[in-house]
Amino acid sequence: MRVYVEPSRFSGFVEAVPSKSYTHRVYSTSLLVNGRSVALNPLFSSDTEATLNACRMFGAETILSKGKVELSCRRLKLPDDVVNAQNSGTTLRFFTALSSLAPPGYVVLTGDESLRKRPMQPLIDALKMLGVECWSTRGNGLAPIVVKSGGLRGGEVEIRGDVSSQFISALLISSVKAEKDVDIIVREEQVSKQYIDATIKVLENFGFKIYREGYSYYHVRGGQEGRPSVFRVPGDFSSASFLIAGAYLTGGEVEISNLDTTLPQSDSKIIDIAKDFGCRVEFRSGDTIYVKCSGIGEGGEYVLTDSPDLLPVVAVMAVKTVGETIIRGVEHAKFKESDRINSTAIELKKLGVDVEVLKDGLKIKGREEVEGGVELSSHSDHRLFMAFTVLASATKKGCIVDGLEWVKVSYPEFINHLKKLNVSIREI
Repeated sequence: MRVYVEPSRFSGFVEAVPSKSYTHRVYSTSLLVNGRSVALNPLFSSDTEATLNACRMFGAETILSKGKVELSCRRLKLPDDVVNAQNSGTTLRFFTALSSLAPPGYVVLTGDESLRKRPMQPLIDALKMLGVECWSTRGNGLAPIVVKSGGLRGGEVEIRGDVSSQFISALLISSVKAEKDVDIIVREEQVSKQYIDATIKVLENFGFKIYREGYSYYHVRGGQEGRPSVFRVPGDFSSASFLIAGAYLTGGEVEISNLDTTLPQSDSKIIDIAKDFGCRVEFRSGDTIYVKCSGIGEGGEYVLTDSPDLLPVVAVMAVKTVGETIIRGVEHAKFKESDRINSTAIELKKLGVDVEVLKDGLKIKGREEVEGGVELSSHSDHRLFMAFTVLASATKKGCIVDGLEWVKVSYPEFINHLKKLNVSIREI
């Protein structure tokens, strides 16, 4: 599915959609407590629906109503079918670990074509160290994954932190129900640190305790009880970043509400980046940010190790500068829904942008105007589709962008929000 985006100027007010990351974590943790938990303001998207379906397969009863989801689980059960995580890496990784806690049997987990290319071997190896039998059916460290359930023994485990923080989050969530205590030792530099902070924040809200030493060591007491909880999911800085980028690229002015800065979100870094690019950013009424942009920035160097999802956003912002922008520390972005480093470079070059691919990022030479008039590919990646769409609005001739169907993964309201912000966009 394709859209045509005409030259436009972002202006207006929208409410940020709920956080995908927190929604996944609240649903998953609700499985581990006896009683009714409530997720207020959850994100309804295909990714979070994959996690909710997985919860149901493991025994959760759910009630959906406007603005909330209630989950009740007395005890885990063994799924009676294959767990399909669709396009959701978080679902696949969290439930690979959670599968070990189900009654004795075997759990098979898989996903769509894109998800079956995303690395799982570090998590498989870690679970084996904790006494869980699990393996890739193809023997290549990729889904489909088979897990022999019946319990997580516990003990000491070492795991790399430089591939995905989701591996560590998956271990933390499942380890609270291990047979004995779990010590997690993280080797290599930890990426996406605040996603781990978010996991621990949710676990603590449900009454579970985690001892930690920075991002290199965690001690989890096994057999914790926890308690049912009510958790309000904050608005999503990841999704809001595209609207902020659009305001910068088009010299626009936007207000975005429902953005809570008291809970850790890696992509809240977009606020400082927008300021660096010359935007005026103010907080109003607690949870509302006002962004006004005029002129173009000078570029700079950004290390996005902890915010890899901002790679496409900062890359398109860098296109309209009077200088050079270097993005580093995102080698792990190659293992997302697409190889985001190379895919971004391919599409920006279609627009005549001078882009150099680095081992761990991109170097982009900016320009004052972008002609447009080309078709850009999302590479089946929701974040690339959204990034290229906001960039298209800042070109002289507009652009066609393919991949509309992928916005359902994280931001189903994306097109509606663009229209509210006076962006001229239509499906073709």
